Amino acid sequence: MPLCRLLETQGARTLRLPAVEIKALGDRRALAAQLGALENFDLIIFTSANAVRFGASFLDQKRDLTLAAIGPATARAMNLAGYRVAVLPQGTTDSEGLLRHPRLEHLSGHRILMVRGTDGRQLLQQELTRRGATVVEVDVYQRTPAIPTPATLAAIHDRFAAGEVHVITATSLSLGSALLDMATPELRSDFERVHWLVPAQRIAEGLRERGLNAPLLQSDSAEDQDLVSALIRWRSSVSGA
Repeated sequence: MPLCRLLETQGARTLRLPAVEIKALGDRRALAAQLGALENFDLIIFTSANAVRFGASFLDQKRDLTLAAIGPATARAMNLAGYRVAVLPQGTTDSEGLLRHPRLEHLSGHRILMVRGTDGRQLLQQELTRRGATVVEVDVYQRTPAIPTPATLAAIHDRFAAGEVHVITATSLSLGSALLDMATPELRSDFERVHWLVPAQRIAEGLRERGLNAPLLQSDSAEDQDLVSALIRWRSSVSGA
């Protein structure tokens, strides 16, 4: 995991606990036939790096399509797949930032394709529709909760009990919620005694609504370097350095 490797280069010890599993969704040929000619879309939006991973094949090596990506990680995945991203978020690396882009201001008569995972936020689709666009969504992957064994959860609890865990990262609300759902009562108590690192205020608010009362740290974005920088700032403030 890149974030773990980056933290470890800064001297941190990391503990990996998968909270969700990402699985491909749908029959590719059937979905492609349903979408029809991609040239009929004025814009194609990929909402995550996983959307690129499971949905870039829809592009069929066409290089003249107008593509958008939510966030730098998604744009990098597009570039690695051989595609140029024309529309990126403005100001923040999320749906709100993408909606600030000048090319998305006036959309009457436009057709937009969103390549995404199931259970994603509806803000982008709703706002694009409100601005006059016809939005077609295609779900190419799904998130399912991971199911760790009782032995795994007990081992995690032992690490907390030994004082070896100080921060939990939750880079999305779905990940944070999955962690809370999988926790045993003992582990749930552990979760309240450490800091949680999140990349957005809406994730912080969502976790509060789920009943989490632990102290929260917020990074500038979900980018790995921003997450690490937030942790370094926090450690410096705690240590007085």
